[in-house]
Formats: sequence, structure tokens, C-alpha cells
Amino acid sequence: MSSISNFHTPSSAGLSDTVHSNGQPKASDRDVFKWTELRNISHYIYSAYASKASSVLGTALGSPTVLAANGLICVGTDDGKISVYDFRQTLKCICHNPNPGLSFSFLYYSHTLTLLRSHFYTSTAQPVGAVTALALSHDHTYVASGHSSGYIQLFDLKTPRTPARIVAPTTLAIVASGRKEGHIQGSRIINIGFVAGRHTALVSADDHGLAFYHSLGKVLFVEAPDILRILGKYPLDGPLVDPLIPQPESPSTPVGGRKRSRYTILAMMPLPLGTTSHPTDTYQAVALLTPHKLVVVGLKPTPKTWFKFARDNTESRTRAKSRGTLCWFPSILPTTSKDEGVPPTVEEPTTPLLACSWGPTMHILRVFESRSRQLVRNPKTGKSVEHEVGSIAYLNAGKWTADEDILALQWLNVNQAIIVTVSALQVYDLNGSKLIEKISFDGLSLMSPSLRLTVSGATSYSESVGDIAHSIRVYKGKIFILGRERIQVGTLLTWADKILSFVQEGDFLSAIDLTRSYYLGEALGNTNGLPDDPRSRKEVIGKKIRELMVASANYAFSEDRMTDGTHDGPNGRGVDRTSLFEGLVSACARACVALDDFDFLFEDLFQLYDDHAISQIFLTQLETFVLSNEIHYVPPRITQRLVAMHDENSRPDLVERIIWHIDAECLDINQAVQICQTHHLYDALIYVYTRALRDYVAPVVELLGLIRKVHQYRRRIAEYTDSSMSKMESVILNAYKIYPYLANILSGLIYPSEQPLEEEEALQAKKDVYTFLFFGRSSVWPPGDGGNLVLTADEEGGLEPTYPYVQQLLRYDAESFLHSLDIAFEDAYLNEKSPAVDRLVIVRILMDIVATGNLSQTDETFIHIFIARNVPKYPQFLQEAIAFSTLHNILVSLAEDPDPETREDRQLAAEYLLSAYNPHNVPHIAELFRKAGFFRILRGWYRQDKQWGPLLLTFLQDPALPSFEMFQNLDELMDTSTRSCHDAPPQELVSIIQDALPSLMQKSPSNTALLIDKHFPSLHDQAIDSFAGRSDEDRFMYLHCLLGPPEEEEFTHTHTTHPSHNLSLPLRQLYITLQCRFCPENVIPIMKYLPPDILDWDHAISTCEASKVFDAAIWALNRQGKPLEALAKANTFDQSLALELVDSFQVASSQISSVDVNPILRKLESIGHTGISICIERSQGPSATDVPLEDIWFKLLNSQINCVQTLTGCSSPEALAADIHTSFDNPLAQSEWNALSTLRTLVQETFSALVSVTTTRAVSFPRLFNRLVNAATHSQVTTGTQYTEFRSILTGMLESYRSDGDMLIITKHLLDRDLFETLEEATRERVRGWAPSKITDCSICRKPLFTRTKIQPDIGGVFVDQKIVVSRTGSIYHSQCSLTLA
Repeated sequence: MSSISNFHTPSSAGLSDTVHSNGQPKASDRDVFKWTELRNISHYIYSAYASKASSVLGTALGSPTVLAANGLICVGTDDGKISVYDFRQTLKCICHNPNPGLSFSFLYYSHTLTLLRSHFYTSTAQPVGAVTALALSHDHTYVASGHSSGYIQLFDLKTPRTPARIVAPTTLAIVASGRKEGHIQGSRIINIGFVAGRHTALVSADDHGLAFYHSLGKVLFVEAPDILRILGKYPLDGPLVDPLIPQPESPSTPVGGRKRSRYTILAMMPLPLGTTSHPTDTYQAVALLTPHKLVVVGLKPTPKTWFKFARDNTESRTRAKSRGTLCWFPSILPTTSKDEGVPPTVEEPTTPLLACSWGPTMHILRVFESRSRQLVRNPKTGKSVEHEVGSIAYLNAGKWTADEDILALQWLNVNQAIIVTVSALQVYDLNGSKLIEKISFDGLSLMSPSLRLTVSGATSYSESVGDIAHSIRVYKGKIFILGRERIQVGTLLTWADKILSFVQEGDFLSAIDLTRSYYLGEALGNTNGLPDDPRSRKEVIGKKIRELMVASANYAFSEDRMTDGTHDGPNGRGVDRTSLFEGLVSACARACVALDDFDFLFEDLFQLYDDHAISQIFLTQLETFVLSNEIHYVPPRITQRLVAMHDENSRPDLVERIIWHIDAECLDINQAVQICQTHHLYDALIYVYTRALRDYVAPVVELLGLIRKVHQYRRRIAEYTDSSMSKMESVILNAYKIYPYLANILSGLIYPSEQPLEEEEALQAKKDVYTFLFFGRSSVWPPGDGGNLVLTADEEGGLEPTYPYVQQLLRYDAESFLHSLDIAFEDAYLNEKSPAVDRLVIVRILMDIVATGNLSQTDETFIHIFIARNVPKYPQFLQEAIAFSTLHNILVSLAEDPDPETREDRQLAAEYLLSAYNPHNVPHIAELFRKAGFFRILRGWYRQDKQWGPLLLTFLQDPALPSFEMFQNLDELMDTSTRSCHDAPPQELVSIIQDALPSLMQKSPSNTALLIDKHFPSLHDQAIDSFAGRSDEDRFMYLHCLLGPPEEEEFTHTHTTHPSHNLSLPLRQLYITLQCRFCPENVIPIMKYLPPDILDWDHAISTCEASKVFDAAIWALNRQGKPLEALAKANTFDQSLALELVDSFQVASSQISSVDVNPILRKLESIGHTGISICIERSQGPSATDVPLEDIWFKLLNSQINCVQTLTGCSSPEALAADIHTSFDNPLAQSEWNALSTLRTLVQETFSALVSVTTTRAVSFPRLFNRLVNAATHSQVTTGTQYTEFRSILTGMLESYRSDGDMLIITKHLLDRDLFETLEEATRERVRGWAPSKITDCSICRKPLFTRTKIQPDIGGVFVDQKIVVSRTGSIYHSQCSLTLA
């Protein structure tokens, strides 16, 4: 626990996932981190720079920018000052150089006097700028700062007012002259650090990708700085200036400002010293992170790059410019304390860890020294000597990807790292390679040193606001955060801290539950502070759980708490604390279950509840754990109290549940037996007898007594009423429990849980039950003087039969008892040589009982089924010992039982028995099986003997065989029998099928048709005749299955030819007749489907005409090549229907509805559409010259116009004047308008069809229209509105032309526009061309794309040795390599 006071008050209990604007975690995160505001430091820094008086007096520090915290807390500001505080928040000093120019002039005293003066006077006018990087030395005595202008200052904290060293920026001219290396003026220092333990050895990096090593030592008391560039290249030209400091314009300053370097350093950090030395310390390693790789450079013994870790290509593609961070964790000596009083064990030093991130991906490397022996040649002697040489290597220790870009990264300890993103603060565990903690956190609320650059536009706000890596530091487990309004320090709470936080709030129950979750390994989050060894960890946590349980109990029942404010309500009447005491029992019970130690729960805690008269609360909560099987053993005194509580509350069902789930040794036997017998809790009673007393016969005796009561009750009452049955219902149900009990016990299982018994106990239980149950006469139980005779007779003093208990069980429910024996027979106990009872003995006892005649026919049948099924199942025990005559009698008995409900069970039993026994009189048995309905057995016999006729009868006579399965088997049988009889079905089968036609038709006419057509085509006429007395719809279904289009068949057999050619002409004619009757709309599709030679066309036409399927008759005439005759028929039909329509309107009253004329209108529409199809067919293709096209179109249009005129002549004025928007009051007028609208629409469709197909001059529209007008004038139908109809027709035609023309114009414009845009884009792309990103190597084979050769001695050329392909994405490769991409 941190020594610094809690940032949140202990009483804060509100939970929220939000975050303060300043990055401060809310109370929801108090169980992960403990945060504290450094108030003194925050007050001094944040109030000082905002005060005007401070600015006037010169005491303002400026706005904080960066933070360093390792031993001391150092805060850099934008005024170039550094405030240094200790951990008590006491200001130690302020490091500030008020006159950097003066110090700068002394630094370069070795230069010429002119240069000295020039630098002096230039530099004194320039401040060092804001602190953008800060570092504290290993011994906390020196502070190094990097500034936005490129200055680097080193302060000795003993003399903070004067820098111990100043490294001033230089210029490109000086660098080009070779006189000096260093950061260019205006470069912002982004990282700085001390090398190892030295005070004057620094490394720094700037925002232009330059990194330097500074050795700021002295030679003969004179400063002799040595600067070494370790990464990056200088810009080619242009000075670099600080964008925050106004610069005087001069001719030497380019207008465009500084030129950016193409190198970038995302982060840099030297390897710090740890608590113990490590071989890697001698190399003085420095890690540098660029956008594409991580570089580790060693400064000793000579500067050298030791290794590079490249970024994944997939990561680099995600963002063009991503953020990067890195952090070292040095080698330390971890200590682990195994137990109190035992000295800590010192382990081996850890390996330095290096964590780096690009974007959201973090990589962790283990850096170590690798030693090898190499031969080194002495240049003087020429001899080679073997030396041991060391190098720095790394091992990839893990990779993890966050949901967002990682903004900052710090090591919390050797196993855990702190990760800051835009919206979260997370803890990553290296050992588990997973995230263990995550809280909501506003990462962008931390201070960014480059945020001021956004004012001048030097950098974008989105890039600068996330530059927070210098605002979070970790030192000895403390997390220091530099926000925009305050400085905070946080601690990751350990398991003990979290538990203590609950205890401090008085929430002991949550503390116990949390500790238990740590004990079980279920707790979320970190496990800091716990031993790694699982056994030691459980010892530590277990001890804590016991302490918490004792403290919780003492607190809950303490006198002080009973009188404190927790019991006082607003009205002074107190508060109900029942939930507290209930929760205490539950929490302690869960903890004791985890510890597997219940002494505290049952001794101390129960005694407290009992002493305070609230033991019922304890017992009620304890019951939950008993019923969930979490607690099996409860002391008898507590169990007795629990059972008595439910008994007193009249809840015997709860008593029964308790007895089932608790260990029998915990029960008070007398109490449990008495309650169970009183309340008829037989399941619980059985459990007490078997698990507590180990008596497995007593339950049988109890339940046999119930069965006897039932028999006695049935004997007394001749007729059952509802009331009488309800009285015995519970007894009957309880008596039935004997059968599952016997099945479990005789199989070695506990009733009712079905858990296996121990082997010795199971053997004894089986022996006792078998001996008692199959004993030949009544027995005394329990054995000895105190036992009672167990009787089964219905009357008191009645005669007991032989094997009374078996007979009793058979009489009550023979099927259930034999099912229990079936299960018992599978147990290996009956396989032993000398058991009390074996399978053969049981079977013989059952046969003897059958021989007595005391059982009903059904019970005897069940016994025979039982024997028949078990004889082949256990042949070594039963088959050889039972005589064949006995098996024969059983087989005959199974067949002679007339009960249809047991037929399937009897047939299955007979099949079992026949697998072990072959009867000698097969014909007699077969006849018995036929009468019994054992058709499955007979089919097997007949199929084996190839008796096709009897086999066919078994399919036809089996009522249990589904229809689809029957037809499938019949088809297979016919195929098999036909192959065996020279491809002709046996005559015997033909006769059987012929006799069975009525029954087959009744089951499925369609499948019968397919079967007969495939195997017996001569029986079609007889099959149709078999429908006598039935509806014609069945005949239609039969014929449609053979002549209609094939549909998805329900059954597996298929018809080979379709439509069938096996039907006689009368049947085909009958099919057309029935089709017109039942499905007239499909007559034309049927005629199209059927071959022409199948139909009798004259009969078909006459039938369609007689059935008023006019469209089919017209289509059939055209099919015969008579289009003019067909259209003439259409005219006749139209006139007939028009007159019928007129008659309907004339005789109708005012209440007529449009529904009455809809059938007539549908027929007119079908005639019209059929006529249109005929005309279109004759107008296209070779048939266009067979008939005069104008005549056929004239006939069709004239017929339709006559219909319109006929209807117009009898329509009311209201219908003639109406349009689509008219609202009718008269239903008759609405019906007339609907009819006129339908017929007019039909005429318009005909004209549209004529226009769409007329591509020659065979049809003259003026002549055709003139003929139509003349025909209408000379027609017998004379109306005053005929010319009005022609005007509407002509107007509709012109409107149709206009609409088609508009659509064509719109389509043309759309096509022209699309074509223009496509050609424009293609031209633009062709002019632009495609260019590869780099013309170097093939992107597939990595070989050179071009080969350069010298064509002439002084002329260079390029010879392309093979074709290349340039893709639109910019990649380029050989054409033959592109084949590998396919």
C-alpha cells in the first residue's frame, strides 16, 4: 500500500466508466489504481504560471511541458526552467540559466576571437526555449534538459543557477566545415538521457532524426566536449530555427523556412542501471526507434550497432505515419518470501527488457550478452590468438496489439508494463502474455511538449496532442502523471490493497468473496504481492480468508456495531440487517468450500447465530449449499436442526430434498425415518435405509407393503370413481418406485442418484435383494427376533403363493418389473459361477409362475417376450439349458396372443428367439405368424425362398407398413421377380396385383399408376374401372400422373418413359376431358407437353369447346395449322361471351356485384391473349408467308372491337362517362365500367403487339384501320358511340407511340452519357499512364528487371531481356513470374 494518502475518499462507492477531463480516473477504477494528487507541486506549478504578479516579478515558472521522476520529481516548463521536488513535495531548487549566451561564449573559447564575439552576441539574444526533454541522473544529482531551440543543458543540483555544461546548437556551415557536430539551430530535442552512471555522458535526439552522444568531460580543467553522431543525416541546406522564437529576416534565411530531414526518430532511451550489474551494462546500449525499425547501438568499447529489429510489413502498411514509444527495464535481483520467519530467497538477476511500439502493436525483447571465441590476428607479429568476444543479442519475448495507438509505454515492474492509449490505461503482464488491467483514461489530457508548435502551424494538432510520452513516468511501482491541471501519482493496487479497501469501507463480505476468488485463481486483474508457487500462494491467501471470516463474524455480532449508526434509520426505528447476516453465512460458506475446511462455519459461526437466536437464518442459507451439492457433510446436530425446522414449518418436500443431498452419516436416523414414514417420503426413506443403515431389503419390504395396500383396495372397490382413485393416487405412485429402485440396486447403483456403489457394498446389496426377492416363500425382515413376516395375500390370513414377492411385482406391473430385470441381466454379477441367483434360475422361476395360471394373458405374454429376448442375448447361460419344446411353446404363445397393442413387441421378441431357435414345423408357424401379423418375419422367410407371391401378400396385408414404404418395396419386388423370371413378371404376381387394385387405389392413385405402368401396363383399363363408385378426381389424378408433366416424386421408384404411351385412346381422351373439368387453366400447357401423336385433336377441340375452355380450342386449331379457322372460332366465342355478358347486365338488379361477371371477363381475356399469341407466331419466322398477316390481325381486332361495341350499346351513361377516378354509387354501373375497361385494355394490348412485331410492309396500318371502321359501320351492332370508341382506340395507340418514343430518347441519352464518360476516363488514364513505384527488382522473384549493357564503347544503353508487367497498384514484375500468381 502506498504511503501517500488516497486520492479518493474511502466512502466513495459510485461506479462509472467515464474519465475526468484531466485524465483523473473516476471512482470506478479505485479497485485497480490508487490515485493521489501532488497538491503542493500542482499548486506551485499550475498557479504560478497563471499569476500575473509572478510574471511581473519574474518568478513565473511557465507552463509545464515534461516530467522526470526517478528519485526526485523534475518538471520542465516552456520558459526553460526546471523545478525539482523531493517525494515530500518540497521544492529543492529551480534550474535556470538566465544568460545562456555568456556560458555559450566560454564554451567555445578555443575558436577565433571573431567567431567568439559573433556567437556571443548572437546567442545572448536567444533564450534556450521550452524544455522538451528531461532526464535525471542515476544518483539523482544531475539534471539534463533538452530545449526547443536545440540547446542541451546539464545542471548540478548543488549549483542549480548555473549549468554545469551547455551544448549549444550549431549551424550547417559549421558542420560542413568539419569543425563541430551537433544539433542544428531550431531543432527540438525530443529525447535525452544519461549514459549508465556517468554525469557528463548524454545521448539526445531531435525532431529531425539526428541522434548524438555527448561526452562533456574536461581536459586540464578545460571543457573538451566530444560529440558523436549515432543516427541520422544532416539536411542538405537551409538553417533550422525554433518556430516559437521570432527570427529576424536576413538574406541568408530562405523564404521557405527550414527543410525537413527525411529521417525520423520516434523515441530514444539509453539502458539505465539496475539494482544489480549485468553484462549488458558494459556496452552502454542505447535504443533508437524509427518508423521502420528499432536500432540498438552500443557506445563501449567502441560505438557500434549491435542489432536491428524491423517492423512488420503488415504493421507499416496500416498507417503512413504512426506513433512509436520505447522503454527499458534494467536487470534487477528479484526476491521472493516463501513464508513468514523464513529469509527471502535471492534468485538470479533478470535479463534487461526492451519494450517498443509502433502504432497499436507492442513488441517486447529480452536483451542479453552472447559470448563466443574468435581468432584475432596480431598485426605486428602476424599470429592469431583466440579471444573470447562478447556481443549484444535479443530474444523476442512477446507481441501484443491494442485497440488504439499506444501513446506512452512504461515498465511497472519486471513482469508488467503500463500502456497509455487515447481512451484507456492498461497493464500488460509479460508472464501471462495478456492484458490484466484496463481502466478508462483520457490519454490526450496529459501534457504535450510540442502542443505550442500548433500555434505557428509547425505541426498539426492531431499529431501534437498525442505526444505525451514525457508526461508519464514510473519509479518503484509509482506512476507519475503530468496533466494539464495537476500532477498525480498512482499505485497499482495489489490483492491485499483491494481487500483492505473493502475492509476499510466495512464491506467484509465483499472482502471475503474477493479473497476466495484469489484462492481459486478466478480473480480478475493482477496478482501482485502473491507468491508464484501455487502451494505457497494458497497458504498465504487461506490464512487471510480465515482472518477475514473471524473479523467479519466479530464485527457483525459485536456490541458496538449492534448500537452504532448502521441500525438507525431516518425515523429512528432502526434498519433491518437480515441481509447482512444472510450474506455473512453465504460468504463464509463459499470460503469454507474453497478451503475445504468447515470448522469455523459449523463451530464458531453457527454458535454465534444460535446464541443470538437467529439460527434459522444460518440454516436457511446453509440449505442452499447442501442442495447445490457444494457441502455434503454437515454435523448431525446442525442437520437435526435443519430437518426439524422444515418439519415444524410443515414442508416435508424440503425435508426430502435435504435428506437426498446430504451425507447419510450426518442424519439423525430415528428422526429421518419417523418423518419420512409420517409424510410418505419414500425416496428419502430409501436413501436413509440404504446409505445410513446399509439395508437394501427394507425399501423392498416398505414398497411391497404399498403394493399390497393397492391390491387390497382394488379388491374392496368394484367400481372406481374419481374420489376413490384420487385417494390412492399417491400410494400407487409411491409403489411404482420399487421398479427403478430394483433396477438401480441390482445394477450396483445408488437410488435415486444412480451413482455407483463401492464394489463390496454393491455385491452384498445384490445378494441380499436377489435372495429375498426370489425366495420361494414368505420371509421375515429384518432377520432375527424383532422381524416381521412380509405377506402379500390380499386378505389377512390368506394363502401365500410360491415366490410371493415376484408374483406380487408381476401382478402390479409385469412390464415394469421385467424391464428392471432386463437391466439387471446386463450386470456382470450374474456371470459368476456361484451367485445367490443366476439368470437361468430367474427364467425358470418365471416359467413356473406362468405355469401356475395366476397371471393374466398380458402378463404371461410379457414374460414370454422377456425370455425370448434374453435367450439369444445370453446363449452361454440360457440357450443350452432351456429345452427346445419350451422355446417352441413360447414362440407359439407369442403368435397366438390376439392383443394388437403388443403385436410389435411380440414380433420383435419372436425375431430374437428365431435367431437362436429354428422351429421344426415351418408351414404351421408361418400360418400362425400370418394370423398374428408378423409380416416382417414372413418377408424374410419368403424373400430367402424366392416365394414372390406370398412375399407380395405380406406387403399388401401389413397394416403397419406406411404407404410410401409399401410402394417402394413393391417396385423392388417386381424388379427382382422380373429379373429372375426372364424379364417378365410372374403371372401369380399379376393376379395378386389385379385383385389388390381397389386397395392400392385407395392408398395412393398416383403411385399405383406409376407401379402399374412400369410393370403391368395392360391393367390400366381395369385400374380405371376399379374407381367405380368413387369420384372422377381420383381418375384424373391417376391419368395426370402418367400423362401430365413430371413432378417431384414422393417415392423412390421412378417412371422410365413420360408421358406414358401405354394408355389406350379412350383413356387419353378421358384425360383431356377431366383436365378441362378440374384444371381448365392448364389445358394448353398439357397440350404443349404431350406429343402430337398421343392426342386425338378433333376430340380434344370438341371437348374444350363443350367445356367452354375456349382458349384451348383456339390454340389446338392453330396447332393443326388452321390459324384463320382458329381466329374465326375466337370471333364466335367472343360474340357468345359478349352476349352472355350483356344478358347478365340486363337481367341483373341494382344489387349486382362485379364478381358475377369476372369469370366471363377472364374467358374473354384468355381468348384475346391466345389470339395475340397466334398472330405473333404467324407474323414471325417462316410462317409469316403462309397466311395473309393483315387478315389475321383484322379478324382478331374486329372481333375484340365488336365485343366492346356490343357492351357499349347496353351500358349506362354513368359507366360510359366514367374514368379511373370516378366514384360509383351504383354497383351495376361500376361492374359495367370494369367490363368496358377490361375489353378496351385488351384491344390496346393487341395493337401494341401488332406494333411490336410488324417489321415489314405486309400490314398497312391505314388500310387496316380503314377496314376496321368500315366493318364496324356495316356491322349489325349499331350504336351512336362507335366512332367514339375508335377515337379512344386511336388516341391510346398514339399515346403508346409517344411513350415508346420518349423511352427510346431517354435510353439514347443515357447510353451516350455513359459512353462519353467511359471514353473520357479511358483517355485520361492512357495519357497519365501507369508507373511502378520503384524500377529495381521484380516484386515476385526479386531479380533485376533490367540488364544494362554497353552497346557502344562510349554510349550506355539499357537492354530489357524479357517482358515486364506493370500493375495499377504500382508493383512491377516479369511477365513469366505473373504466371505464378494464378
